[in-house]
Amino acid sequence: MTRDLTQEMDVLKNQMAELQQLVYQAIMERKPVTASNQNQQEIATAPTINETTPEAASVFYAGQVNLNGHCIRWEPQERRMDQLLDMNTEKAAKILAALGNKQRLDILKAVMAEPLTGSELVERLNMGTTGQLYHHLKALLGADLLVQEQGGRYTLPKHRSLPFLLLLSAAGDLLDASDYIEMSETRSNAGMYFGTAHGFDIHQLLWAVVENSILEHTNGYGDQIGIFLHEDGSVTVTDNGRGIPVQALSNSNISVVQSILTDVHRLNASANFLVPGAEKGISIAVVNALSKYLTVEIRRDGNIYRQEYRHGIPQTGLQTVGLTQETGTSVTFKPEPELFSSAFDFDQILERRDAIAADYPALALTIRNFAEKEA
Repeated sequence: MTRDLTQEMDVLKNQMAELQQLVYQAIMERKPVTASNQNQQEIATAPTINETTPEAASVFYAGQVNLNGHCIRWEPQERRMDQLLDMNTEKAAKILAALGNKQRLDILKAVMAEPLTGSELVERLNMGTTGQLYHHLKALLGADLLVQEQGGRYTLPKHRSLPFLLLLSAAGDLLDASDYIEMSETRSNAGMYFGTAHGFDIHQLLWAVVENSILEHTNGYGDQIGIFLHEDGSVTVTDNGRGIPVQALSNSNISVVQSILTDVHRLNASANFLVPGAEKGISIAVVNALSKYLTVEIRRDGNIYRQEYRHGIPQTGLQTVGLTQETGTSVTFKPEPELFSSAFDFDQILERRDAIAADYPALALTIRNFAEKEA
């Protein structure tokens, strides 16, 4: 008799998953949520949502943290969806508003790592004056989000520290939303990048992307740039440089390439294309924000990576889609028709190519217009 090991493994996995859920439910039934253990809060692992029916749906969380020499454990707890949705939004808004201040968050984060005096906080956070600090300390003390120990040092109350960490954990999962809000604001204020309130020149987006490839060339990497116009109004710019870095940012699961393509305030003036008379330079993140869609393909480290965006918002993660010994970056984007009424002009691109060739004689430029003619 031949055994189907794959099927047996699948059955075993399903049984283990069912057993884990039963054990978890048993724990929750034996340990009801009380006022005392609600105060034993702590940073959560990824939230688990038990989806059965809308009425029975719940969020479970548990974990532990070592804080200033004390180990605080967050026993398994549950928040039913009906409880969350029935929450007093006025009070919840007050809590979020109280914490929705950068300096207050900095204070709480600082004293969580180490109890500090007022003067130490002023120096640590570069606040300048103690008056500015005590304005925030008064609000945090009054809300029972901060206590003053003997010796004048401030710290978080134990029963508040772990809910605060949970809030930071949830905020960490929403950090990318701030970039996407800025993307929307960029589209609403596109005139700042073009020096005019209307009639934006579509070619400025193309020159901004090409500028990144030229910068790679001037840094000693890559000697070829290709520009390919497509029938649907999109364009591809490709080079044989090093390829945009793909590793994750420090303390983040966001890749470097995603940060470059979504952070419109990224400080890299040399990679920004400034239109004469404009207030701000056009970075590749601005191009992404002003495009209906954008796809980036990166060739480096023996792999081909790809990620897709729509109106500047990632539609996929950074995916490994192939193997290669080549290096470089290809960006395909279609400018937003609501902002750019005209199409790319082939002859104008040819003129620009000649100017670039004169400035960078060691750089080979190839242009193709698949809808009309070649050059």
